[in-house]
Amino acid sequence: MEVGIIAALHLMVGLPCSGKTTLARQLEQKYSALRLTPDEWHTRLFGQDVNETGHSERHDLVESLLWDVAARVLELGVDVILDFGFWVRSQRDDMRLRAAELGAEFKIHFADAPAEDLTARLAARNTELPPGAAYIPESTLKEWMLVFEPPFPEELGYTLVY
Repeated sequence: MEVGIIAALHLMVGLPCSGKTTLARQLEQKYSALRLTPDEWHTRLFGQDVNETGHSERHDLVESLLWDVAARVLELGVDVILDFGFWVRSQRDDMRLRAAELGAEFKIHFADAPAEDLTARLAARNTELPPGAAYIPESTLKEWMLVFEPPFPEELGYTLVY
């Protein structure tokens, strides 16, 4: 990275239907950043395959490729927004380390919503699925809610709650 150019890696943290992508789009404009939302790439490449064998492996591959793009863009001095969800602290810690290795700033944006709101928003979204959004069964969202670890206070040097 060129001396004097410091880009920021922005992580969007939250469950599906918490408002992550809406907030990411706003931040994309605010920071003139590259926004990378895996579902937009995944659905374009593989369609609505959430219940198909191999979905998780394909999704991991998409996220890995998006990281490669993000790393290069950060090296060029442009902010990047990773709209992945980052449900567990170990994922966020890994990205914090990767940002540091590239000399990039690191920011977490936490989109939070009550469980009732998430399920209501999901039902509405699944009825009229927007382009680039993945269909998610309610039972799957409820399983994911059990896995999700909200950011700990010490992780939140910079936070926006949607």
